[in-house]
This record gives sequence, C-alpha cells and structure tokens, in this order.
Amino acid sequence: MRVLLLHCDYLEFTVQKKAIKEPEQVEDKLGRLEECIVCFMAVEKVDEGDPGYVVSELVKVISELASQVKVENIVVYPYAHLSSELSNLDTAQKVLNNVYTKVSEKYNALKAPFGWYKSFELKCKGHPLSELSRTIVPGQLKEDSGESDALSKEDKLESEWYIMTPDGKLHDISEFDYSLHENLKKFSFYEKAKDRTVSKAPPHIELMRRLELVDYEPGSDPGNLRYYPKGRMIKALLEQYVTDRILEYGGVEVETPLMYDFEHPTLSKYLNRFPARQYTIESDNKRYFLRFAACFGQFLMAHDAIISYKNLPLRLYELARYAFRREKSGELTGLRRLRAFTMPDVHALCTDVTQAKQEYKRRLDLCIEVIEGCGLTLDDVEPAIRVTKDFYEEHKDFVEYIVKTIGKPALIEMWGERVFYFVLKYEFNFVDALSKASCLSTDQIDVENGERYDINYVDNDGVKKHPLILHCSPSGAIERVIYALLEKAHLVKEQGGVPCLPMWLSPTQVRIIPVSEDQLEYAMKVADEIESGGIRVDVDDRDATVGLKIRDAGQEWIPRVVVVGENEVKSKKLTVTIRELKEKKELSVKELVSEVLPQISGKPFRPIPLPRNISERPKFVG
Repeated sequence: MRVLLLHCDYLEFTVQKKAIKEPEQVEDKLGRLEECIVCFMAVEKVDEGDPGYVVSELVKVISELASQVKVENIVVYPYAHLSSELSNLDTAQKVLNNVYTKVSEKYNALKAPFGWYKSFELKCKGHPLSELSRTIVPGQLKEDSGESDALSKEDKLESEWYIMTPDGKLHDISEFDYSLHENLKKFSFYEKAKDRTVSKAPPHIELMRRLELVDYEPGSDPGNLRYYPKGRMIKALLEQYVTDRILEYGGVEVETPLMYDFEHPTLSKYLNRFPARQYTIESDNKRYFLRFAACFGQFLMAHDAIISYKNLPLRLYELARYAFRREKSGELTGLRRLRAFTMPDVHALCTDVTQAKQEYKRRLDLCIEVIEGCGLTLDDVEPAIRVTKDFYEEHKDFVEYIVKTIGKPALIEMWGERVFYFVLKYEFNFVDALSKASCLSTDQIDVENGERYDINYVDNDGVKKHPLILHCSPSGAIERVIYALLEKAHLVKEQGGVPCLPMWLSPTQVRIIPVSEDQLEYAMKVADEIESGGIRVDVDDRDATVGLKIRDAGQEWIPRVVVVGENEVKSKKLTVTIRELKEKKELSVKELVSEVLPQISGKPFRPIPLPRNISERPKFVG
C-alpha cells in the first residue's frame, strides 16, 4: 500500500463521474472536513496476500500522526495515482472500507467514495509533520522494516543517570544543582525521556530557507534535502575543513561503496548491533542496504589488509557522502535529523586498551578543535558519556580525564550490561531553541568488530590478534553543524544580539552598495581589490533604493556592508558597517581587507557561489 498523509486546514471534494463500471453508491456528492489529516491511499497487488495486515498498519500510522499533531478529524481518500501496481477492485474497496471503519471507532472520519472521479481542494499546513509518505507491505519481517536488534533493545535499555563534574564527582541526575547549567538540565532530561519527536518547526528551518541555503525536496523521500548554491558552498567548506583537520591528525583517506549485501555473513551480524534503521533495495534478486556509516567498507578493507603492530594505530578516514538512516517520520526535522547525511568517519585500529586510551585522548583534542573551528564553542554544547558499568569501574580515572579535559559537567549514562558493540562513548550535543538535543562530535571504543570482521594484525610476538577499533566523527554530520550554527544565531537574536554566521562560512563576506549608478564603476573597482585579497565580495547593482539594499544585506546576514557615495569616491575611504558589533568604521580598502583576513585565516576558501552582481542572480526561494 502507498500512502500520502497531509495535515490540512481543510479538504473539500465533489463527486463528478464514474471511474469504474460499478462504483459504490453515493448519496451526498459533496464532502468537507476541517482541521484534519487527509490519508490518500492506493491499495497494491501485493496487499492482496494479507489485506488485514495493511489495514492494521495504516490505522497505526494514522493514529501516531494524529497524536503528534493533535487532530481528531480524519479523511480516508482512495487515490490510485500513488501506484502503478494496483490491487483488484474488490480488495481495494474492502481495504478502504475497513480502514474507514477502524478509524471511525476513535476519530471523526470522512470517506471519499470509491470508484468515482472527484474534484478536490485542500490547504496543507506546511509544518515538518504535515506531509508524510508511507509504503506498507504485508508480512514485513523485522529486518525488512530496517530495525536492528540493537535499536529494539535501546528502547528497553535500563540506564543509570548521573552528572559528573570536572572534579570527578558523580551526582544523581535528579539531585544535581542545575542553576548555572540550564542547557545541561534540558539535555539530561531530554536524553532520559528518549523522545525524539517534534511538534513544531525549529527556527533553523525558516532560516535555512530564507537565507537560500537548504530546502525540502518534495520529489524525494522525506529527510533528503536540496542545497542551493549558498548552502552547498557552506557545506563544502565545512567538509573540507573537517577533512583537513583529520588528515593533519593522521587520517588515511579511503572511499567505499554506498550499498552492501544483506546476506553477507559478517555484515548481517553487524546490522543488528548498530542502533539504526536501514534503507533496503533489491537488485538482481538480491537484497542490499544503504550504508548508515562508513564502518562497513572500512572494516572489510581492513580485513583484507596485511597489518603489523608497527602500523597501529591505523586511522582510516572517509567523508561518507552520503550515509542513510531511515529515521521515523515524526523525528525528521530540517537539518537536525535527516535520512541522508554527510558523515566524516575516522576509525582507528589499536593494539589494546592502553593504546586505545592514548589515541582516544588525541581524538578528544581533535573533536574540541573541530567544534571550535566550525564556529561553536564548548559553551554551546553539552557533553555526554555512555559507558558500561564494568568499563567504568575498571577505568574510572579515564572517564574522569575526559570530563576534566572538557571542563564542564557531563551527563553520564551507565549500563549494567553491554547492548552495543562499544563499551565507552562520548558526545558533544547541541541544545536548540525547542530544547531538543542533537549529537555532534563523538568517539567510541569498539570491542567487538575487530573479531567480527576478522581484522588481524601481527603483534611483536608474531601472533595474529584482533585490534580494538575507535569510531570517531570529529564534527558529527555536516548538516547538523549547519543546523547548530543557525540555531545558535537564532538564540543570539533572542538574547538581543545580531544573528550571523562565522565570517569564513558567510557566502558573501563583503557587500558593496553604490548610492547611484554614478558610483557603480568605482564600486566594481573596490570589489576587484577586495576580491584579490581572497575575500568573497558582491555588488548590489540593482535599480533600488539604498535603504532597500541595506535592509536586504541585513536579511542575508552580510558581515561587512559598504555604502559607496560621492564622498567615498573622493576620499577613498569606506564607511563599513560591522554587523556583529552594530557599528560603523571608516576604513580604506586595504584596512578593510586586513580587518577581514584574520577571521578567515587557516580556513578553506571558495569563491562566491553566485554572480557577483546581485542583479544577475536568480531567486531560489520565493
């Protein structure tokens, strides 16, 4: 069954004429329902094998969404155009009627008649949960749903929760004094509740569209986004920055496939040890899954390699563009939680726990450097450490070292048993304007996969051994970094500051606004000189008022705005608005370049992603 669910202000339909020879009887040709979920559904050939299953599953989906958006009105609407593999008419009509009957037991329901052409009008609300699609297949096995054993166990996992302060003391999560740590309180209880659903759009969604960075792609699966030129440039710069830091650390860059065989004996075992839902595809009568991390390819590569203890730690790195996780629809939220994302993934193969701990320390420093280099600070994130009780008791001083290095209290989740492949994991989490938390940097100590993948190294005694493996993403998903930067900017604005992006990530770093056409030629010369200094500059040459141009520059968060009039042409001095300081300075062109360059030094650079003249640019978001 194919399903499209829309949360609408209203839906109204009018029955027009027969679509089949014997449609169902219709008494009222008009139908309307307000504040409703509209369920467009197409019953497929495969549903004939177990129509009761698809009815039951669809009712669950409708109920889940109705609960999330708090709706009591449901429209069940047959819509054959969703599929080219339709069931027979008898099955389709029975499924429609049974869904309507079951939904009517709990909700105020309206059914569009079966077998008729209908005109209809609706108004979709347009929030993140207002447009959802589903495919329901009879008799789906657990692995077909993409849910791993680890993910199922995670929901039932019993944890002990603490706060550890930098002095190494453990505090009960409910008794800790959060008076100076409001975000830690939000994060801690968010984690304990394990509720990832969203009821309204976080601020970064409006910002990512208004700034023409990123947008939803209605032609794709939810959670797969489109990037406009400015957004693609920001994403590319972050990708390059993180990659550069990992290569400096000693990462050895590789590239591996996006899809893997479900039946591969090693991979099938690992799937059930990783807490994620998979996308599955079929090709040549074989089932494959799309990778949700770079682990698979790197581990298979390491399995085939000849490795000596002298080669360890071996740091394999891939910028996984893309990784795929079939997150629940109610959890999908802009750039915060997606189904396709870019993950810098660096694994380190280590001889033993002693070497792993030393390497872990280096990587902690790497993660802090990357977070701060991307434009965040440790004050912007909340640390969490997840650890088995056995590992904690044996390596308590190491856990304390991590918290002391971070320099702020950390949430500790302690497990009595090991459910996952790792015994220790730390995270840096960003808490957004809706008090939802998202993991950025992370590293894990994996005690299983060296053996599972039969990865071997020859130790100094000539004996083959399995390495421990560290799993690290110094930034987390690149998309989440952009999300965090936008949410941070919103929070700055809420506190009375000026929202902006880091200078090195701003699509335009300097904008020049000529007062009239008479100053355009001089403005272009100034732009040439600034651009030659390695700075992204554009010129607002539109036939518009200076006030409008200045306002638009503010709406685009341009860090430096220069208005060029007759006085500037004569004096060769520029009046420069410094956005983040809300002040103006009189600078020469060279002084302006010298003021900007230190803020972008040591960071990757790309030229301006659109034509330099504003008049030549398309508008991507209306």
